[in-house]
Amino acid sequence: MVSNIEKEISHKPLKDEIYDALHRQIIAGKYGPGDWLRQDDIATQMGVSMTPVREALDLLVAAGLAERVPYRGVRVREMSAKDVADAYGLRLILEAITAREAALHITPEQISNLEKKMDEMKKHVKLNEMPQERQLSREFHSAIAEASGNDLLAKVYAVVANAFPDWLLYEALYRKPELLAGSVSQTYEEHTAIMDALINGDAEKAVQKSIEHVLDSGRWLEEYLNIPSELLREKEKQVFHLIKKSK
Repeated sequence: MVSNIEKEISHKPLKDEIYDALHRQIIAGKYGPGDWLRQDDIATQMGVSMTPVREALDLLVAAGLAERVPYRGVRVREMSAKDVADAYGLRLILEAITAREAALHITPEQISNLEKKMDEMKKHVKLNEMPQERQLSREFHSAIAEASGNDLLAKVYAVVANAFPDWLLYEALYRKPELLAGSVSQTYEEHTAIMDALINGDAEKAVQKSIEHVLDSGRWLEEYLNIPSELLREKEKQVFHLIKKSK
């Protein structure tokens, strides 16, 4: 499936710009799991040579969004139910860790940045605006990871976040638009609760609210992606056991 990627960039791109454009397309659901990212098609659409496209595809593979199939090319990563459950479990752990560390180390400038992202998210509440809302939500969580002050943690978080199939969850909204208003409102309330904990430097509350936020995604995984409940409950059990032991 080939998209109008050339509209995503405003000038002749370098590898990072091509990566950003493709990243947005995948998150927006324009490329679905298993769709091939044809190097020559992308290069033609963008009006660039093959080299920066190839480098951008390498970046997508390294980020966990795509996979390279020997002798065939690069495609958006396909995930089994176990893959999704594994990513869910890791995200539960990492959201807790990054929230705790961010509450202890976040700066006023970083808080201001998060508040701006939340204000921007409030502007995107319509169904056709969900790709923008989704990207902003990802940036919100990535900014929290960066506020941890741990560069390696932030990089690990980025890989796990890319492996988490939130673009499939958003596609459920297109199938069931009656869920949109409630979903947007709930996401904003959950983000606000996380923000309040970070502002107050309350590490335990930040952990609690971040986990609750991911647990909500788990309910969507079960209900709309048909991920077996036993896989999700097992991951939750493992994470809660670790958190309980750490206290």
